[in-house]
Amino acid sequence: MPTLDPDGYVEEHRGELVDLTLDLLAIETPNPPGDTRAVVERIDAYLDPLPVDVERFAVDPAKPNLLVTLPGEREETLLYNGHLDTVPFDADEWSYDPLGERADDRIYGRGATDMKGQVAAMLFALTAFAETETTPPLTLRFAFVSDEEVGGDAGLPALVDGGHVDADACVIGEPTCEEGRHSVTVADRGSIWLTLDASGEAAHGSRPMLGVNAIDRLYAAVETLRERFGTRDLDIDAEMEPVLAESVDYYAPMMGDATARTLFTTPSINLGTLRGGEAINSVPQSARAEVDVRLTAGVETSAMLSEVRDCVAGCEDITIADVSWSVGTVEPVDSPLVEAVASTAEAVAGERVYRRSATGGGDAKRLRNEGIPTVEFGFGTDTVHAVDEYTTVDALAGNATVYARLPGALARSLD
Repeated sequence: MPTLDPDGYVEEHRGELVDLTLDLLAIETPNPPGDTRAVVERIDAYLDPLPVDVERFAVDPAKPNLLVTLPGEREETLLYNGHLDTVPFDADEWSYDPLGERADDRIYGRGATDMKGQVAAMLFALTAFAETETTPPLTLRFAFVSDEEVGGDAGLPALVDGGHVDADACVIGEPTCEEGRHSVTVADRGSIWLTLDASGEAAHGSRPMLGVNAIDRLYAAVETLRERFGTRDLDIDAEMEPVLAESVDYYAPMMGDATARTLFTTPSINLGTLRGGEAINSVPQSARAEVDVRLTAGVETSAMLSEVRDCVAGCEDITIADVSWSVGTVEPVDSPLVEAVASTAEAVAGERVYRRSATGGGDAKRLRNEGIPTVEFGFGTDTVHAVDEYTTVDALAGNATVYARLPGALARSLD
């Protein structure tokens, strides 16, 4: 009979967890192009000796998703979600091997902290249950998905649309912690993405007064949007107040208290791209800009969009060529899932874990909109998408421990 529990198994087999992480890092999965077939094959082979059900689902053959189920004592299901693709990298810019290298306590590689390290920790938590012959208190399901880094449809959206995601709660392994500050993200922000077109009148650059500069006209419209909406106080829902307070506490050390508060109490407006003109000596006849507006969860995005449309309509020769929008979502801070994840992470880290909002939004939003309570959690580093991205051995083991303890903590919260 095994003498270790899952916790003890993780602690005694740290070296194997590191090896598994390095194995995943060694397989390139940059997106684009987002080909994850090789890493899915590696995970499939790793799972082969374990008493789990494995299903592969793909709408794009190059971007398969892997669904893994380990039955528990109860039918309630806890879903672990992790993505297998990474952002691209330029190996010449790295000091360490972007396909995986250990240096003391650090594990370098593209995806080390975002988020092949967390995927390895999830797999290892699963292994810990199997190797110690421990039946988890809840049924565990794992969705290892593709296409997340570009917001593509071949990953989690395909699983949701195909009816393959059925769970009572979900933890996404996005890195939500860095040295000295730990958090679980319980909310995301809504968004309005605008593509604006401007028309002007062409003229020679030496006689600009004879034309109308479309770029100037377009930039003035963006400034109007900033002036009208960028300093407006948002109507924050009462449910968001405790999340707002912890979010400000979390972000204040990196940007100051006032800026952190403004980030969530007013819309943020970013001019992401601006294109126009053909030559330095010509007055541009047309221009196009893409503007990103973010709104705290609980704010009525559709109402704000209506006002934005009215504002743009009042700007001369400015039209909205395209628009997409989303509503921010939140998991209440006193929910069983948030309590289970935060308390477990605090016990492992020995430090405070903030219950905060993300500044953007991703797969958590999609799952919450499907009625699945969802949070993001992962020990990691602030090197996401950076050169020499890394995680640490302690972060890997901490994640595996949290993921292994979480079914019991959530089962107790649900009772």
